[in-house]
Amino acid sequence: MIIGANGGTARILTERILQETDDDLILFLRNANRLNQYSNNKRVMLVEGDVLKTQPLAEAMKSADIIYSNVGGTDLGAQTKSILAAMDQVGKKRLIFISALGAHHEVPGKFGEWNEQAISAFLPGFRESAKLLGESDVDYTEIRPAWLTDKKEVAYETTTQNEPFKGTEVSRASVADFVLKLLQNPRQDLRTSIGLNKPNTDGDKPSWM
Repeated sequence: MIIGANGGTARILTERILQETDDDLILFLRNANRLNQYSNNKRVMLVEGDVLKTQPLAEAMKSADIIYSNVGGTDLGAQTKSILAAMDQVGKKRLIFISALGAHHEVPGKFGEWNEQAISAFLPGFRESAKLLGESDVDYTEIRPAWLTDKKEVAYETTTQNEPFKGTEVSRASVADFVLKLLQNPRQDLRTSIGLNKPNTDGDKPSWM
């Protein structure tokens, strides 16, 4: 199940799952018409809904084996609470969760200072979500991408929660690739937080800023 299925990374992931696996998909989003190209695909169930409405969310995920959260926004903490509550209601354990760099105060130097200012409105939500995941009993993998690009490349390296974050950017295609690897090996990186960045992109801020 992909929650927030109209997001850029989610769209890339959806196409790769359909092309490279035989998995079925539940695509959960606010406006199902945005993904109308899948309306006749027998492997895809489109569900229109609000992630903050826990009961319908729980109903939608009943048949899912793995939940992937691609939601965001300043209210991410509230959305995360709803996702975890829905998973608890229907006994789901495996969650792959997109967060962002800075969720654990792990970005060093001038880039870390710049990042704190650049996404200051969103960091409280990322940090609340990180706390909620850590206090939960779900088998989560929290993914903290660097600043996202639409480059058609798969090029990334990882860091753990206890390591300083590296690099300033990473492609959505790279994030989708890492998620696909987790879907293919669901026991990988359980209850961990993983940073993703493109190698050799260190700097005081992303190159296009």
